[in-house]
Amino acid sequence: MKKYIRVILLTAVATAPALAQNGGFTGPAADAPAQQGGFTGPGVATSTVEQAKSMRDDSQVVLEGNIVRKLGHELYEFRDNSGVINADIDDKRWRGLTVSPEDRVRLEGEVDKDWNSVEIDVKKISKP
Repeated sequence: MKKYIRVILLTAVATAPALAQNGGFTGPAADAPAQQGGFTGPGVATSTVEQAKSMRDDSQVVLEGNIVRKLGHELYEFRDNSGVINADIDDKRWRGLTVSPEDRVRLEGEVDKDWNSVEIDVKKISKP
């Protein structure tokens, strides 16, 4: 009996990823927005680079401005009207978004303070 249950569980676990990757509704109104719950009040207020530099480590921050250049792998220079700060943007955060220095972007993330530097660890990037 235990062996039979183990085989069923292993089969279910093995096929779950395949089922999760395939599927979804493709009929009429398939593109209708899903009704999702959640908080609808104010979120983290938009800050400036100058304010972000004085925030505590791991503080949540939202910045709007421009990415002016790439400094290295996943490291970018971000600028707004108050100053410049480095932004660490993992490749997976781009989600197909293409940005040039002329494009205004919204960075959501957290302040990452080290002994002698401050940068933003970006969790989400979008065009406002």
